[in-house]
Amino acid sequence: MDYAIKTENLTKDFGTLRAVDGLNLAIQPGELYGLVGPDGAGKTTILRMLTSIMDPTSGEGWVAGFSIRNKGERIKEKIGYMAQKFGLYEDLTVMENIRFYADLYEVPRKVRTERFEKLLGFSNLTPFKTRLAGNLSGGMKQKLGLACALIHTPQILFLDEPTNGVDPVSRRDFWRILYELLKDGITVMVSTAYLDEAERCTRVGLIHKGKYLEENSPDVIKRSLAFPMLEITTEETRKAMEIMEHLSGILNVSLYGERLHIALRPEKDSNQLIKELEAEGIPILSSRSILPSLEDIFITRVKEAKQ
Repeated sequence: MDYAIKTENLTKDFGTLRAVDGLNLAIQPGELYGLVGPDGAGKTTILRMLTSIMDPTSGEGWVAGFSIRNKGERIKEKIGYMAQKFGLYEDLTVMENIRFYADLYEVPRKVRTERFEKLLGFSNLTPFKTRLAGNLSGGMKQKLGLACALIHTPQILFLDEPTNGVDPVSRRDFWRILYELLKDGITVMVSTAYLDEAERCTRVGLIHKGKYLEENSPDVIKRSLAFPMLEITTEETRKAMEIMEHLSGILNVSLYGERLHIALRPEKDSNQLIKELEAEGIPILSSRSILPSLEDIFITRVKEAKQ
């Protein structure tokens, strides 16, 4: 099979720090692949190696069939890359920025008008094409950055935390645009620290300290937790969490407003846990067994790795 992106034992060291540790991945054409992890997990380093901006310490990778070690210029012809701080020129208008990137990528003149209109249209930037980029909202800047990264119609798109710091409405609009790109057959690899966004991907890799904790579709990962998950609702969430730190049979507790998600070890009975909490003066308003969220899985996997 011809993969859009493939790596074998891809590793990057910065002195004594191993930022990426033996990464093996294979992404098929047309996938929306999420690289998920907290700050410092190695996500940006992975994207920089795959886009041939940074050389690996060891291992190998291929993007669009070309080696990241010695075919960097060929790779750059096939990809679009949007870094965390995309290089927009704030003293240029929306349209001037797009034209600049069209020149940079040597987009043929005969296709520019149609391509400009398409990019402005699907990013909802048409009413703002004469506005200075510096006067755009955070969400609009991200959409302009995406339009510039797509100006040369890449086969593969790399996005490094594209919605970081963006408001929820703009985040939703941004993901709508990504789904439109999938219809055109573009492969998208996106890094994110937002676990709710990861659920929108066709496949995700959960990464921590440069290593994969798990990789699969969001649904499969959520069903992979070998421990029962209990959700309880109480008005005493903080106190309940403090109590459960000292109870046996509990792997992890996560807070969701007035709800607590509790990963139980197999030997721990949920009814017994509820009785223990009530004995400590914690009123339980409701309880139920649930399928864990990606966030539950990630936090649990990190704790397992530490242990």
